[in-house]
Amino acid sequence: MKLAATLLAAEEGEFNPLLPHTYELVVGIFAFLVVFFVVGRMLVPRIQKTLAERTDAIEGGIKRAEEAQAEAQALQKRYSEQLEEARRDAARLREEAREQAAQIKAELREEAQAEARRLVEAAHAQIEADRQAAFAQLRTEIGRLSTDLAGRIVGESLEDEARQSRIVDRFLDELESSNAQAVR
Repeated sequence: MKLAATLLAAEEGEFNPLLPHTYELVVGIFAFLVVFFVVGRMLVPRIQKTLAERTDAIEGGIKRAEEAQAEAQALQKRYSEQLEEARRDAARLREEAREQAAQIKAELREEAQAEARRLVEAAHAQIEADRQAAFAQLRTEIGRLSTDLAGRIVGESLEDEARQSRIVDRFLDELESSNAQAVR
């Protein structure tokens, strides 16, 4: 029933629930304009300022990141160049060390060979001196023994030094010549 009454009243033009009253429309439009004015004058500039700051911060961050990346690449390039230079220096130093080691080795070898030659020559000289001394001693001993033996065989004393020396020298010379012929 109420529905029917509402429909009848709507037909008569008194009350339309879909259309607001005129004073409500005026107050609503006025309130909308105040809110629009406040938002337009106060909030929109603040929002735009905040957005501009954010944009600047983002663009500045991107720019700083690009600069930092460029700086990092430059540092990396410089580091690579320094590393390569250090490697070249190390290789050069290793090569110099090898050359010095070879030179030192050659010098030590020469010194060792010279020392060995000197020792061999000294040994040969010593051997020759010992041989000469032994030969002289043996010659004297053989001379004495020969004289004693000859004195016993002949039956007379051969005490005269000059005579004894001549006989021994002649005997030894004959002995050496017979040994030389036998060796040939």
